[in-house]
Amino acid sequence: MPRYDKYDPINGGFRAALAADLTFDATGQFGPIGVSLDANGRVVVGMGGQAGGVGILVKNVPLSPNLGSIAGAVQATVPIGGKAGNIVDIMTSGEIILDGAGLAAGTIYYCNAGTGALETTAPGAGVNKYKAGHTVEATRLVVRFQQVQG
Repeated sequence: MPRYDKYDPINGGFRAALAADLTFDATGQFGPIGVSLDANGRVVVGMGGQAGGVGILVKNVPLSPNLGSIAGAVQATVPIGGKAGNIVDIMTSGEIILDGAGLAAGTIYYCNAGTGALETTAPGAGVNKYKAGHTVEATRLVVRFQQVQG
């Protein structure tokens, strides 16, 4: 599961409340994805909030234990920090480990202008975009979140 690895809570990010519930995948993962803030200072998935891009979010939910031949299920209904109003950590500088998911090693990643999804497409001439950071290995994203212009 993706997780924050190297993170300085004093200057590597900040905390804010979620504007809406997160939608976790079948394995209980969410992110890494670029986020913004709305007019109330709440975290919005994607770059469309009033503040523009502000950082990267990773969140995981627990799985119920495997019981013999029955696989564990995502516990998305349990209040574990992914509901509207819950406080989450937003990374602006640090490292994220991507267990198995992997990106391309040695690659710069940007946040999609709408969804916040990580992509390798650099901004076009005169276009503002948010750089998430770069990978060292395929499973380690070094986050240095910043606005860049093509």
